[in-house]
Amino acid sequence: MNAPWKPGMAGQRDPFHAFVCDDHSFDMLRAVCAELGWAPEKVHKGGMRNAVQSLSITASPQILFVDMSESGDPLNDINSLAEVCEPGTVVIAAGQVNDVRLYRDLVASGIQDYLLKPFGADQLRDALAQAQAVFMAPRDAGPERPHCTIAVIGTRGGVGASSIATSLAWMLSEKKKRPTALLDLDVHFGTNALAMDLEPGRGLTDAIENPSRIDGLFIERAMVRASDTLAILSAEAPISQPMMTDGGAFYQLLEEFRLAFECSVIDLPRNMLIQHPHLATDVNVTLVVTELTLASARDTIRILSWLKSNAPQSRVLVVANRVHPGSPEISRKDFEQSIERKVDVLIPFDLRIAAQAAKLGKTLAETAKGSKIGAACTALLNEVLGAAETEDAPVTVKAAGKKGESLLGKIDFRSMIPSRRKDKVAQED
Repeated sequence: MNAPWKPGMAGQRDPFHAFVCDDHSFDMLRAVCAELGWAPEKVHKGGMRNAVQSLSITASPQILFVDMSESGDPLNDINSLAEVCEPGTVVIAAGQVNDVRLYRDLVASGIQDYLLKPFGADQLRDALAQAQAVFMAPRDAGPERPHCTIAVIGTRGGVGASSIATSLAWMLSEKKKRPTALLDLDVHFGTNALAMDLEPGRGLTDAIENPSRIDGLFIERAMVRASDTLAILSAEAPISQPMMTDGGAFYQLLEEFRLAFECSVIDLPRNMLIQHPHLATDVNVTLVVTELTLASARDTIRILSWLKSNAPQSRVLVVANRVHPGSPEISRKDFEQSIERKVDVLIPFDLRIAAQAAKLGKTLAETAKGSKIGAACTALLNEVLGAAETEDAPVTVKAAGKKGESLLGKIDFRSMIPSRRKDKVAQED
């Protein structure tokens, strides 16, 4: 519940509110409030229910003290409280249940501290002092670097774009120690959480269904933590449940990511470019993940052309993934001639490492340490950071040339299409 602090909030909030159930705690809190210069009248009788009712109609304070002694379902009540608390509120809870599992669950839900009743005045002062430090610290701890948003787009299904996205997010968080958010926008069939052996949760579907709820607090509760510096927002929605959205929820999520993280990695299905083109407008670096095949060459050309028109601000990197050690369907030279630009990073295919990563529930980059794939992943990380930090103009992306100037011109791909579809292709051309 300790969501990211936002500038300007401190002056609009009361410093402290408390909701307590017993007279002893009520008197102690009023006395300590007077010592700290806070208004004693902000200490109220009543526990969690009163807190939720009050905060649903008034602004949240900087620090909130809530007594859970009368709560029958503490975790559910905390979730109800979270829905009415504004981002940045630091919450201290008190109760009579002495259970380490409850304490851990409460902390995981966003509670800053939990005091076991009866508590003393010194314990209360220490807890309030720590809460003040937590609330005030972000004012002087602005991000050292501007936020970087990275989109990963696969030219075809199965080229390994999700594997690249998870590996990149892991490397940014583990190797570079940058707080990183990974957003998997394949709502029904996304594999980012699965690749890290995590349950996706309902965070993304909740955001799509209720975009008005998206704020810093929602992000804190909805995202699944893979590590201290990496959080994932994904879904596994029923395939019988279509996601009807105008894309506003996705835009709001990315706005909150910019406040809470240093880097955002978006696993962006290519169909989303058509449905929600605005998702690419604020992307700093775009990875176009492809294979050295005819179909991928065609779609790489189309996606690069789309990015040139719709996301000219983005630095574009072409990543050839799963390149077999033998002869690929198309040579690298012919592929580059076809798309009229260089392949920036080439990642070799290794079935053993890929299978091991899947079995261990780890990213490809983590599993492939010390191998050729690991070296290629490191090169990819360096390319991404270099593209993000450069101040030069965006990479120029050329559209496909005339017939005879690209690979698609040299290969008669119509011969690969069943005859009953040839007339349709000719009409489309």
